[in-house]
Amino acid sequence: MSVAPTVPVPYASYLRVYEPLAAFPEPERSHWARYARRPDTPGAQEELRRSLADLLPTPPVPVPVHESGEAFVAHLDGVVVICPWRTRLRGWLALEELVAGPYPAAVLDAMLPPVVRAQVASDHERWSARNPDARPWIRTGVWQVPLRWFALFGDEEREYEPGDAKEGRAPVLRYRTTMAQARRRLARALKALRESIDDGPMTEGLVEVGRWLEEFHPRALVELDFGGLVHAVPARWLAEDRSAAQMAEGIAALRDGDGEAASEAYGRLAERWRTVRDLRCAN
Repeated sequence: MSVAPTVPVPYASYLRVYEPLAAFPEPERSHWARYARRPDTPGAQEELRRSLADLLPTPPVPVPVHESGEAFVAHLDGVVVICPWRTRLRGWLALEELVAGPYPAAVLDAMLPPVVRAQVASDHERWSARNPDARPWIRTGVWQVPLRWFALFGDEEREYEPGDAKEGRAPVLRYRTTMAQARRRLARALKALRESIDDGPMTEGLVEVGRWLEEFHPRALVELDFGGLVHAVPARWLAEDRSAAQMAEGIAALRDGDGEAASEAYGRLAERWRTVRDLRCAN
């Protein structure tokens, strides 16, 4: 049994890092060089189809037995950049978040039996001992784009393509920037926050994202993809969205010492995304 490639769930967004081939050691570098020359590299929908297919067996397979050899491929200033899927590693990390989440034990056991979770946790522990420096190239936000992600991008980097139902083409909304720009914007945002208000969730979140970005090549590409969220909101909502601009507006107000304007800008942004998060509880 397989999942149709047009299934538009889950409603998740993605923060991805694409690195140049020079960032990868051999023999992985040669693998990705050959891979990038393929004319049919899979896209985000294919990655989703494969991950959903693993959840259909009984018991489900929450984490693949083998690591994926697939990646997203892009170009930055004419240079090939690679974002490995690392599906197995991301599966382990997602399961850890699920277990630590708010679900009652009975619900968690129904989704993933304890024996399955125990085996997956044991596999992850053994693998981590052999790969202590491993990190994912992709982060996921379910039913939201974490607001701190918008601090990495400028409104001029926004790319929006309306969908076409007749042609079966889904909308695309994403931002792309260089690693240098992302780190620069993050540093400015942190400076403005720390000089204006006490440390809080936004500051802590930016620090954590910054530490993650430091793990990658300085000439990498950073991408924020609205992913499956484009299927959860109306086309007009997508066309009108300027979340990165609103985040930049709030940070600029903080730098200017205008706390009231900063609070207002952030409040509008938070309310906009609260309405999206609330959809997960709708019938």
